[in-house]
Amino acid sequence: MKILKHIPKLVFMLALLVVSSCKEDLTEINENPNGVDPNSANPNLIMPTVMTGVANQYVRLGYGRIAGVVQHTQEDAWKDGFNDYNWNEEDDEWKAWYGFLRNNNLLYKRAVETKFKFHEGVALTMRAFIFGTISDLWGDAPYTNALKGDEGEMLPAFDSQEVIYKGIIEDLKAASAIFGSTGDERDAPAYDVYYNGSTQKWQKFANTLLLRYYMRISGKLPDVAKAGIESVYASGIYIKDAGDDAVMDFIGTDGNNSWPTATAFDVSESNWRRRRPASTLINNLVANSDPRLKVWFQPVHVRWVADPTLAKGMADFIREDGKILTGVKSFTEQELRAKIAAGHKYTRHFNPNTYKPSRPEQFNGPLNAGEYVGVPPGMIDPTYFNENPTTGQQVQNQHASQLNYTYQGNKGGILKARLASAAESSFILAEAAQKGWAAGAAAAHYNNGIKQSLQTWGVADGYDAFIKQKGVAYNGTQAQIIEQKWVSSWTAATEGWFDYRRTGLPKLVPGVAPVSRALPLRFIYSNNELNNNGESVKNAIERLEETSFSGPRKKNSQWSKPWLVQGTGKPW
Repeated sequence: MKILKHIPKLVFMLALLVVSSCKEDLTEINENPNGVDPNSANPNLIMPTVMTGVANQYVRLGYGRIAGVVQHTQEDAWKDGFNDYNWNEEDDEWKAWYGFLRNNNLLYKRAVETKFKFHEGVALTMRAFIFGTISDLWGDAPYTNALKGDEGEMLPAFDSQEVIYKGIIEDLKAASAIFGSTGDERDAPAYDVYYNGSTQKWQKFANTLLLRYYMRISGKLPDVAKAGIESVYASGIYIKDAGDDAVMDFIGTDGNNSWPTATAFDVSESNWRRRRPASTLINNLVANSDPRLKVWFQPVHVRWVADPTLAKGMADFIREDGKILTGVKSFTEQELRAKIAAGHKYTRHFNPNTYKPSRPEQFNGPLNAGEYVGVPPGMIDPTYFNENPTTGQQVQNQHASQLNYTYQGNKGGILKARLASAAESSFILAEAAQKGWAAGAAAAHYNNGIKQSLQTWGVADGYDAFIKQKGVAYNGTQAQIIEQKWVSSWTAATEGWFDYRRTGLPKLVPGVAPVSRALPLRFIYSNNELNNNGESVKNAIERLEETSFSGPRKKNSQWSKPWLVQGTGKPW
């Protein structure tokens, strides 16, 4: 994997310019990016522009709002779109992904013109990844006639998901063939921020994406999916080792090129502080003694202690090393962090026999006295959770866990944008084998997926004990495969969402006060698209299936079903 700091500064500045330039009208999907002369653009300079933009956008989805959908995390402030699925149109997101496509289209054209075969393969792979993400998020989208503004196609029709996914598969096959036949890297090691110019690793990446998209369409085109996955498995060429994961490191010099919750460029630390582990994920990790728990999350600062001798339902004041601190209900997060680092332990007592919720309209109990405590999904006001004495925006909830302090960092270590992984390959093959397809032994793939995920997070030495846990040892079901795949998608939760949509697994349930009683299935087409390319967008909306959860938006709703799940009975 090539680290971003090895890219010349000018190239990275170009990448940032591309991301910021995406906020344009729909017709600009077809325009040449950044005013670059297509006749002289150097593929080496365009390639990292595409790769950095895509990786940044992808991790901000999978570590951001989509992590809220799949209940990896919740936010305890400004949380409507994160916890409750109260979504609006996705115009900026749409423009960002089509902005990457414009640059990638230029990369592909110049690679073909200059006979840079390696770059051509990269462009095909990235085109598949980007179009795949667009169709995964929205449904139908401009595909066949997109990016043809120079041919007068300013208002492209929206292709069906079926057409898009089939096109993605063909692009990935072509890319894999290129990577398998060429050693021509054309100075690519200095500009390839994923794999340092390794054609072998790029071929594994392309084939892993083939596994992903074959499984994605398995509910609609099972014969195509079966044959495709069996073919990739037989080739033996896909990501098998965590060291070959498709990842990008961060430079960490400003907010745009750092990990999304880096606090060095966020004076209030709000992005990190507001984001909490969800109880759904925490409870799973705790129940299975999962070694990834301590890598991802912090213990509560002040732990509840059941005390039947307490004269009242719950104590007013906290205790330091067992001694009551009269008059002290809490400290700030910064104070508690320093005191705990110095060796102090903080608790607060409650009487399990007499405790009654103090604000039942906000938090109706019971108290969670665990060392690691996640916020339940869909609370009216999460700051009231677990009898937090300092509700509101300013002070942390001392009785709920936080993200690990690592996620305050700018770069390095586990702070990577992850596009595809060995664990994903293994879980896909496990599911294929569980279906009876010729893809090896389901148990072996399942175990490998867990081992590879533990390797990714630096806790591989915990594998032997973990795999023996009652809730982890393979039981032959699709549900268990998807559950562990969902856990392993931490910080890349888009895949967890798309698996849930395809299978209804794991069985995620909205919380007490979400906008809907069902999890969303897609992003909403924006009014900007309707205003600029109305007929095409309306045709795409008409092909969506309205559901009982669609609400006032009718077919153009986050709860309407795209082709991918129509007629499958999934996920609900």
